[in-house]
Formats: sequence, structure tokens, C-alpha cells
Amino acid sequence: MPDRRALLHQTADLAADYLDSLEGRPVGATATRDELLEAFGGPMPVRGEAAGEIVDHLGRAADPGIVASAGPRYFGFVIGGSLPSAVAADWLTTAWDQNGFAYVMSPAGSVIEEVTAGWLLDAFGLPGDASVGFASGATMATFTGLAAGRHRVLQRAGWDVEADGLIGAPEIAVVLGAEAHATVYASLQMVGLGSRRVLKVEADDQGRMRPDRLRDVLAGVAERPVIVAAQSGNVNTGAFDPLPEIVAAVRELPNAWLHVDGAFGLWAAASPSQRHLIAGLDGADSWTTDAHKWLNVPYDCGIVAVADPEAHLAAMSFGAAYYVTSGAAVREPGNWVAESSRRSRAFTVYAALRELGRDGLADLVDRCCALARRMADGLRDAPGVTILNDVVLNQVLVRFAPPSGAAPEAEADDFTRRVIAAVQADGTCWLGGTTWHGKAAMRISVSNWSTTEQDADVSVAAIRRCAAAVAADWAPAASPAAV
Repeated sequence: MPDRRALLHQTADLAADYLDSLEGRPVGATATRDELLEAFGGPMPVRGEAAGEIVDHLGRAADPGIVASAGPRYFGFVIGGSLPSAVAADWLTTAWDQNGFAYVMSPAGSVIEEVTAGWLLDAFGLPGDASVGFASGATMATFTGLAAGRHRVLQRAGWDVEADGLIGAPEIAVVLGAEAHATVYASLQMVGLGSRRVLKVEADDQGRMRPDRLRDVLAGVAERPVIVAAQSGNVNTGAFDPLPEIVAAVRELPNAWLHVDGAFGLWAAASPSQRHLIAGLDGADSWTTDAHKWLNVPYDCGIVAVADPEAHLAAMSFGAAYYVTSGAAVREPGNWVAESSRRSRAFTVYAALRELGRDGLADLVDRCCALARRMADGLRDAPGVTILNDVVLNQVLVRFAPPSGAAPEAEADDFTRRVIAAVQADGTCWLGGTTWHGKAAMRISVSNWSTTEQDADVSVAAIRRCAAAVAADWAPAASPAAV
């Protein structure tokens, strides 16, 4: 029997050493796939190994393949770090090893969800009687919200989708903005509504759904069951669909459901200075966000809220002869998400909200938005740089033109991608690329609780330095016609 206390202390030391190294280590991974395969690989051991040796091996073998996404200069995708209390709560959650499916399996896991759900609804300004589920991420949270919507619009049309499926059901019209996130399409596939049948609404130059075009689309499907998905926080620009106008248009239909994808943008509701961006939010029927983005809890935790708990429950709940329920007054966590075997995710969310408090949560959002503007301003006057978006939240889109000046768009695409690759290789910070309206762009997302002005300035300097180095060695790729 291993000395468990010594093992956990050993593990805590390794974790603390890693977290202490975040300021100075390269942000990107330094090992290749082949090097990691060599470090981890080989045949499965015939005999078991000592737990302490395994932990030591994992720490050494994994380290060069670990991306410092927990650190203050990781600006890729929309990935937050982890608040200290949330890390500690995650360790406790692992030690407790609760299956967060039913009250009888973990009374503490059930009650912590109940309390945390109320805090979240209050922070977002959503109806206090809405139901809440804690899922693996925004994809499964969106799946849940859309499943609740599917239930309600088909129930109004006289169809029981949970019992009878979709074959022969009234056809649901699904309406999305042209810039809807890919995870909404993935959720539509899983909920059986398909991605190819979506009716797309034209967006403006910042990716916001146009309400006038939405009305045009809805006019053609007004007699059908309708599900509309809007967006709060465009993944490229951070822009928000105009919810007051969208809510008004959807509410004119006799049988419609409005879902809001707020994977990171929903947290703007927690800040008095950003809350105007999310006006009209409480008029929707369901909402999704991620706690592992801007709330800075460890992966993974997505959140779904539904204004119609009855539809939410009908879409997600099921039973079996051996399931033990604890009465109507008790929260059964598994009734609100798709997973039965599931981690008790609310412990980390509860810890993060207690560590931040209402004021700290607002400050976290405001600070990241200010740092995004700071980085955009620091890059704006660099040679060949264009900031492509209005920096309204925590997202910045940057395009780089080659030193040849008025180069063809394909050359600017190539040059921008080379700058991104150079920044990633440099290691000072890490950020990704995207394609925005047909143009290659660098995408900066500021989401980490520990990022400071100094981190932003050091990163801007590294980006400018890498862009200058790429420009000095610039030679456009040969076009196919010239080969």
C-alpha cells in the first residue's frame, strides 16, 4: 500500500513547481510528437510500478509537451487559466471522487450545484427560476439548450419527441446568424436537427446578426416550429448580436424558441460597465456559457440555463428501476445534462465565485477587456498592421501586410500566417490564427485572471519583433503560374 499522504505531497510539489514556472517558461510546447512518444511509449508494463515513480515519470515526460495555457501570456482560442481556489477545489473534487449524477450519490455535490446555480443566474441577470445544468463545455451545454427547445416547440405542435423521435415529426426551422460558432452546428447534428438545413441570417461587418434580415427569414417560416440561436460574443471579433431586436422578432412567432450562445461573452453581464453589450439577454429561452473560459476554473465546465425548467427536465431526464430519487425538493444533478457518469463540476465554480465575489468577477471581465484594447493600441501603429475588428470585448483581430506595400491579398495572407508561426515559435506568448471574411488574421483572446499590463506589453513587443523579422526575410511564395 503506497504512502498516500507522501504521494499527494509529492504531486502537490510537482504542480506547484509547474505553476511557479509559468512566468519564465516558453508558452508553447517544446517537444515534438516523436519525442513525446519516446518518453511515454513502449509496451504496457507486465508488473505494476510504484505510484511515486509513476507520478515522477509523468512530471518529467509530459513537461516539454505541456502548453502553458494556465499562464498569463497564453492568448490562444478563448482559454482562461485557473484561479488558485478553483485549482484547490478541483483537487478536492478528485479526492472525493463523487459521481455527480444523483443526490443519493453526493448530497454535497447536489447542494453545491443548487447554490452555485442561483449565484450564476444572479450574476448573469437571468430569471431566478431558470434551471441550470453543469456540462463538460459549451458544446454539450448548447446541445442541452437546443434539446429543451426541440421538446417545447414540438410539444406545442402536438408531438412527443422524447417518446416518438423525429421521424414523422413536424419540421423545425432552425435559424442561425451567418457567423454562428461551429459548436452550435455540432449540437444541431447531435440533437437530430442537422447542420445542412440551417437557415442563415446575414451578418454585419463585425459578425452581428442583422435583425432586418432575421425578420425576412422568419417571415418565411412563421407557421412552423422555429428555433433561433443568437450569439453573445463572436469568437473572432467579440461582437454581440442585437438581442432586443432579435427577441422582439422571435416573440412575434406563435411557436419559437430563442437560444443564446454566450460561451465567453455571457460573462459581460457580470460587469456593470460591459452589461450594455448584453441588453435583452433575459428575453431568451436558453443560454450557454463556459466556466473554464472567463471564470477561470480548470477544464472542464460548461453551463446551460433554461427559462422553461419543465422543457429542460423533459429533454434530459430518464429513469431506471435501480435509480434512487430523493423527492421533489432535492436537486438531482443528472436531470439537467446529458451525462449520467459525471464529475461534480460545481465545486470549482463555487470556489471561483467565492474567491472573486461580485466585484472581483466584474473586475476580471473589465481588466481583460482593457488589456485587449491595450494590445490592439500597441500593435495598431506597427508597420503593415491593421486591426480588423472593433475591440468591444476581449478579442483582437490583427492582419499584417508584407513590406512590399499594396500586395495581393494572398501575399498578405501568407505574411500574416508566417508572423503567427514566428510568434508561436518565439515562446514569449502564444496566440492563434483565423480566417475572417476571407482574410487570414491573428486572433488574440485575453481571458486569464493573471495577465497583467506588463504581460500585454511584453507580448506586443514580441509580436512586433517577430513581424519585423519576418518582414526582413520576406520573399512571397511563388504562385502556381510562376512555377
